[in-house]
Order: sequence, then structure tokens, then C-alpha cells
Amino acid sequence: MFNFLVRLLINGVAIWAASYLVHGLVLDTSNWWGVALVALVFGIVNAVLKPIAKLLSFPLIILTLGLFTLAINAALLGLTAWATSALSISGFWPAVWGALIVSVVSWFLGLFVDDDDKATA
Repeated sequence: MFNFLVRLLINGVAIWAASYLVHGLVLDTSNWWGVALVALVFGIVNAVLKPIAKLLSFPLIILTLGLFTLAINAALLGLTAWATSALSISGFWPAVWGALIVSVVSWFLGLFVDDDDKATA
């Protein structure tokens, strides 16, 4: 449960950083419950839809040497914005830049989290 909450916090910080750095990606930070909801929806969308999208677009990912994964991440971020009212994206390029920033910030912050699944006894 603690690991889930930490991952939720990482998603929230990553989306906040993207909204701070990318013009056209707006996160309503006046209500922290809205930010938590966006982080939760983004985590669920990534956990459920990302593996399916990567599997179905595997030839495009190979053809573009992995760059199509950025388009998938942008689409998933756009789906999160569509599903929540606290996040709005004004176009494709803000979604791409936002997805890039979310990926980098999540990866960096994830380095400091001990993952229970990876631990060996």
C-alpha cells in the first residue's frame, strides 16, 4: 500500500512538473484532490492500456526505433486529460512534450523508490 501511495505521489509530481514547464498543458492545482485524481487516473491508464497499445503498435515501435512510444505516452496523457476535469491539454505537441517530461520525471523519481517486486530475498 505504501508503494502504491509513493507511485501516486510520483505521478502527481511528474504531471505537475509537466504542466509547469509545458505551455498548453494545464493542471488545476487549486484543489489537491483533483491532482490526486489525475495521478490516479494516469496510473490506471498506464497500467491497463499502455501494455495493450505497445503490443498492438509493436511494428511501428520497431520501425521508428522506439520513438512511437512517445506518441503512445502522449495519447495516454490525452486520455487522462479527457477523463478528468483537473487536466487539460490544448493540442498534440503539448501532449508530446508533457509525456516526455512526465516520463523523465517519473523515471528519475522512481530511482529513489525501493520496488518490492524487484527485491530478492
